[in-house]
Amino acid sequence: MRFPGPRWLAPLAVLGLGLALRIAEPDTLQELQLRVFDTFQKLEPRPYTDVPVRIVDIDDATLEKFGQWPWPRTRVAELVEDLFGYGAAVVVFDAVFAEPDRTSPRRMLDNLEGVALSPDLERALESLPDHDSELARVFSDTRVVTGFVFTHESGGRRPRSAVGFTYGGDPFTHLLERSGSVVNLPELEEAAAGNGSFSVDPDLDGTHRRVPLVFSYGGELFPSLAAEAVRVATQGTAYAIKTVGSSGEKSYGEDTGITQVRIGREFVVPTNPSGEIWVWFTERRPERFIPAWQVLEGVADRSRLEGHIVLIGTTAAGLKDIRATPLDPVAPGVAVHANIIEQILLGEYLERPDWATGAEVTYLFALGLLLVVLIPRLGAIGTALLGAGAVFAAFALSWWAYVSWRWLFDPLYPALAALGVYLVGSAQNYLASEAQRRQVRGAFGRYLSPTLVDELAANPEKLRLGGEMREMTFLFSDVRGFTTLSEQLDPHALTRLINAFLTPMTDVILERRGTIDKYMGDCVMAFWNAPLDDPEHPRHGCEAALAMAAALRELNAKLVSDPSAFGRPIPPLEIGIGLNTGMCVVGNMGSDQRFDYSVISDEVNLASRLEGQSKTYHVSIVLGENTQTKVPDLATLELDAIRVKGKTKPVRIFTLLGLETLAATREFAALRAAHDAMLEAYRARRFETVPGACEELRALAAKAGQERALEGLHALYEERAREFLASPPPADWDGVYVATTK
Repeated sequence: MRFPGPRWLAPLAVLGLGLALRIAEPDTLQELQLRVFDTFQKLEPRPYTDVPVRIVDIDDATLEKFGQWPWPRTRVAELVEDLFGYGAAVVVFDAVFAEPDRTSPRRMLDNLEGVALSPDLERALESLPDHDSELARVFSDTRVVTGFVFTHESGGRRPRSAVGFTYGGDPFTHLLERSGSVVNLPELEEAAAGNGSFSVDPDLDGTHRRVPLVFSYGGELFPSLAAEAVRVATQGTAYAIKTVGSSGEKSYGEDTGITQVRIGREFVVPTNPSGEIWVWFTERRPERFIPAWQVLEGVADRSRLEGHIVLIGTTAAGLKDIRATPLDPVAPGVAVHANIIEQILLGEYLERPDWATGAEVTYLFALGLLLVVLIPRLGAIGTALLGAGAVFAAFALSWWAYVSWRWLFDPLYPALAALGVYLVGSAQNYLASEAQRRQVRGAFGRYLSPTLVDELAANPEKLRLGGEMREMTFLFSDVRGFTTLSEQLDPHALTRLINAFLTPMTDVILERRGTIDKYMGDCVMAFWNAPLDDPEHPRHGCEAALAMAAALRELNAKLVSDPSAFGRPIPPLEIGIGLNTGMCVVGNMGSDQRFDYSVISDEVNLASRLEGQSKTYHVSIVLGENTQTKVPDLATLELDAIRVKGKTKPVRIFTLLGLETLAATREFAALRAAHDAMLEAYRARRFETVPGACEELRALAAKAGQERALEGLHALYEERAREFLASPPPADWDGVYVATTK
């Protein structure tokens, strides 16, 4: 192949594509970028600092001692009271109590309906306190933050919002609107000091890197569990959200999203435009966890709980609260919230500045443009050294920004895009030396069989590019009723069906030295005798048409044997094929920007019209007279003399039924003679004889094995004869049928 235009045009196009992809940020590019940021965290995770945040862990040992989760609410209440007895500042639940406690006395009585109990026992049970009410009482006497979850399914009660939000601009346009929720029992929500969502949205690869601090649901804002824990611990009374576009703040003149969330008066948390915090994880630290059984048995270290924000969560494998993070593929979900709270208390954040994308695009453009200009001057080696230095600088600067300011910049995509520019530019000389052979293969590999392509590549002098006059045979094929069928299939099933049809049809044409001109949905256009000479092109075209009909029968058999392959049964496909032979102009047609190797002539248009007439005459293959006269030994029958749409001169048309083996049989000879006699009577206005002749033709067609192929044709002539008997044609009628459709 050869790159058109100046030598800098192709690498410049690669640079433009790289810039477009970077600005568009497809999912694959975003995932690549996130993997780079993961690598930064793995190389330098957040150093663990012992801040007053602890996780009371309902671990396997605790479950072994106190039974499986969920526990009776009285035991949960006991755990909360014990924690505040140890001096905890806030207790935060990474769990939701959505349903009443089944172990409450009243619930137990309901479950024992039909069982006879003594009145004294029933009164005793009714007098016992309700477990949910007991837990609510403990909540109201302490400072507890309850957790709830947003779901992807609609429904659920609106969560309780403990405090309000203030904001400038419109944060709702930048937040993902949530569909549903699973919340705590109303009495527990009302008794709690705070209420936040512990929903954590993973990225496309399932890794949790960014966690929302703010959620939008039903036109109202709700805080995350981590944010609410900090607010309650610091006795904050509200949240404030700042967006680009509010308070006169703009990014390149646009409202690009949320920039920060203020929790109470003390903490300002930077976020991405969607209100998410980039979680800067520490490695797993055992000192962050305290087993719940130690608290319940009174043997926990008081100094590790007094004055702390205490999250209640689990590391037990059976409870499946597992999250993948950049540092740990099986991190406990509660540890994600603990990391966020620690970051907020320490003021240590990862940030991707709102100008980071602009900086990366500018660097990519400058580096790529430098390579485009210097590749022709410095050569491959000199440019490679320059590019390698620039790539190293990008990685060094990104790493420096991370370790110094905790900024996240992507060095990988600019490096890959620059590599693409370099490879394209430095490869042009090599590609130029293979230009002629590659041009032949690239131009004709889609249209010709591999054997013909190899012959052209080995002898390119046989190919004359540009237009030339040739006698050729043209084929058009179309599936009948395909529009109706396509309306009944989904796009994926329709695509599979088209491919299942076009593949064997293409193989048949290529095997008989044909050239595929184009596909138009379910339509195939092909021709013979170009670009290589084919003296037997009319015969090869006819053989291909018959083979296509045979291949379709095999495909229909497969569709019947496996009706579920396309989501619904597919009725047998029927095709119409038009063949014509004549002079045309063949060559590269189109513009300087795009061209195809194709054919143009009136004979080509006639072949297309003949395909359309296959429906009129109820046959699969229609031949033009020019083609039929060149294959006199094949089994053909004359269909009619017609004027096709757009032409004034009538043409004789034929149907093709088989090869010379069929034509040589006595049965077919008798069929052909009787058919010609019927046509002669029809054209001589002896319409009263046509129905009887058609009845005789049906018997002869059955003997020749062509009854199904010709039954529609004979019925057509019977119908025409009866219509002319009822309403005779005018005196100047010449027996020519005028086609009104294409």
